[in-house]
Amino acid sequence: MENTDFNTEKIIGILLITGALALFVPYTLLTITFDYPNILREDTGVILTRFKAGGNALIWTWFAFALVGLPLLGAYVLMGQKLENKGWFVRLATIIGILGLVVQMIGLLRWTFVVPVLATNFANGNEMTKEASKVAFQVIHQYGGVILGEHLGQLFTIGWTVMMSMVFHKLRLFPAWLIGMGYVASAIYLLAQAELFATVMPDFPVWDLAGFLGSTLWLIWLVIVGVKFLKIRVETE
Repeated sequence: MENTDFNTEKIIGILLITGALALFVPYTLLTITFDYPNILREDTGVILTRFKAGGNALIWTWFAFALVGLPLLGAYVLMGQKLENKGWFVRLATIIGILGLVVQMIGLLRWTFVVPVLATNFANGNEMTKEASKVAFQVIHQYGGVILGEHLGQLFTIGWTVMMSMVFHKLRLFPAWLIGMGYVASAIYLLAQAELFATVMPDFPVWDLAGFLGSTLWLIWLVIVGVKFLKIRVETE
């Protein structure tokens, strides 16, 4: 039994590290091959043209980007099972964390199963078809990307991070600086929501670096938490 408990912490650590680091690979490829996320500030026609030019390789890169976070799903579940008797809100935090990952995955998968169709229609269609494809892209991007992937996905992720940081503090599992890092990453990440409101209220104040800094700091925090889980043991009651 002791050996099983010990292995659980190690599995959590490995999954957190693997999931967090794996996200950097397709993100970097998209930055190089698709100028992501800067491309999203371009005209819709430019986005669809660039996407079509990327071919199957770009579609598979987006598919990988949507799925490489799956190890985090396993880590959230195992962590919740391990700590659920340590705080009344751990189970709620686990549900929120899983929802965050799932809605982000759904949002990203639009680039694999919806955008390729729109890009093809835009490339091969007449002027009416081109305009219809641009409008359809804007709608699916605003719903699948802004609402699901970024708004709900980020808010759920922030909620999970804050709640788990509270559990870590209560149990004194990790040093204060690491717990504080979780709170700071969450606060900066939350500021990135301003950019989403700016899509419908152009004069809404935005800090352009909030999304990049918040998400990067959060991923670094995940990796460090994963490393710590490799070295600790949580006593079960």
